[in-house]
Amino acid sequence: MKILISDSMSNKAVEILKATPGITVDVITNLKPEELKAKIKDYHGLVVRSATKATAEIIEAAENLKVIGRAGTGVDNVDMNAATKKGIVVMNTPGGNTVTTAEHAVAMMMALSRKIPQATASMKRGEWEKKKFEGTEVTGKTLGILGVGNIGSVVASRALGLRMNVIAYDPFISTEAADKIGISLVTMDELFKKSDFISIHVPLTNETKNLVNAEAFQKMKKGVKIINCARGGIVSEKDLAEAIKAKIVSGAAFDVFEKEPPAADNPLLQLDEVILTPHLGASTFEAQENVAIAIAEQIADYLTTGTIRNAVNVPSIPAELLVSLGAYISLGEKLGSFQGQILQGGIEEITVEYSGEVVSYDVAPITIACIKGLLDKVLDTYVNFVNAPFVAKERGIKVVEVKSSRPTDFASSITIKVRTKDAENIVEGALFGKKEPRIVRIDKFFLDAVPEGYLLLLQNEDKPGVIGNVGTLLAANNVNIARLHLGRQSTGGEAVSVWSVDTPLSKGLIEKVLKLPHMISAHVIEL
Repeated sequence: MKILISDSMSNKAVEILKATPGITVDVITNLKPEELKAKIKDYHGLVVRSATKATAEIIEAAENLKVIGRAGTGVDNVDMNAATKKGIVVMNTPGGNTVTTAEHAVAMMMALSRKIPQATASMKRGEWEKKKFEGTEVTGKTLGILGVGNIGSVVASRALGLRMNVIAYDPFISTEAADKIGISLVTMDELFKKSDFISIHVPLTNETKNLVNAEAFQKMKKGVKIINCARGGIVSEKDLAEAIKAKIVSGAAFDVFEKEPPAADNPLLQLDEVILTPHLGASTFEAQENVAIAIAEQIADYLTTGTIRNAVNVPSIPAELLVSLGAYISLGEKLGSFQGQILQGGIEEITVEYSGEVVSYDVAPITIACIKGLLDKVLDTYVNFVNAPFVAKERGIKVVEVKSSRPTDFASSITIKVRTKDAENIVEGALFGKKEPRIVRIDKFFLDAVPEGYLLLLQNEDKPGVIGNVGTLLAANNVNIARLHLGRQSTGGEAVSVWSVDTPLSKGLIEKVLKLPHMISAHVIEL
């Protein structure tokens, strides 16, 4: 078995792979896409960090490739659909940089409170401006954490050790789980109003894009300090600059940016109140060595014994069973992902109900796929087929698996019911021709929707002109409609529609859709 390491990483990975009988290793970094495409056909394994882009074109050229290993958490640089279609296992190393990223956020908070970078720069200019750099104690101050996943919870524990009062907003964590950490859950508006420091630890999604914007800054305590070591784009950089100039925000510390590296005209670069680092959250010797060792061990195990760990596109089940359950697993993950992108409020219970022929199988891997798809869209924690049940339990979410004998219109169907504090959401799916996934029910509405690509889910009053108005608006914004699926309960009541479009929809366009006559709700979904 031949392994190609195409990005720079700790030599520990090379040592582990070379010490594995039956495996040879080549380390060739800085390959251009055409060079990688020419070489990849000779390799059974590919190990990357973030520089190498494993595109669909490169994966198609990989005649012998069995596994791609990402030394780190994010797998944005790997075309997951292309790898899955070709039967290539994609692995990552979740948790390898959790502590180091959390520590960086705390370090940024401390540097911000005592103006350490600014004072250092002043000293190196030969100045002694003691009065100018008067700082702020963190003891007794309130830290507001947006998102209490793996990293957010570590930040909380460190802040509690500093004798800070820690509050958090996270609609996907139970009160019991928050109590165990020692933090108080509040609404987002309460967090903005009460916090002296705000540290951001949510994923970048359609819902969190520009989550902290001009409107949010107006709700904040005067003099608040903002720390973002999560993802660029969650905080509007333009609005933050204005809030600093208006003396609402007294300082900010950013490790991530909307565009990386930031453009020369980025307003944050011009402000003395802002501390900046070049995406160093995971850049410690320990973290880089840990992820290199972990990915090397995982790939060695898979190629020599078939053991799958931390795979992001397949569950850990025998290959022969995967043949029978593969389509159901894919359907379950898509249904879960769909649910995760329309949910509002904290999840209390997830029920996965199976009907028809599928009940004759061991459905546990499908249930895990449903949970993985759902939680992966709502948490900053990286959720995969291995840790999904643990993440749900840690969050205080009850998971119920039901094999039903009720009559169904399909040979097999999977229904995911998610109960929050305020409501219950239902999404049902089925396989057409035993392979083609469909969404056949959304709450009380029955329809036939293809769960793939960019989707716009609308709920509206069943009145003439609604479809025409939406279509006209999308056309005016150069959005092409690929498919349209409709469902309603009764004439003149309420209706739903699922629009499959070729390009992502901006938040501004969704706001225009919601202003159309007879519109009730709108959700952007990506599957």
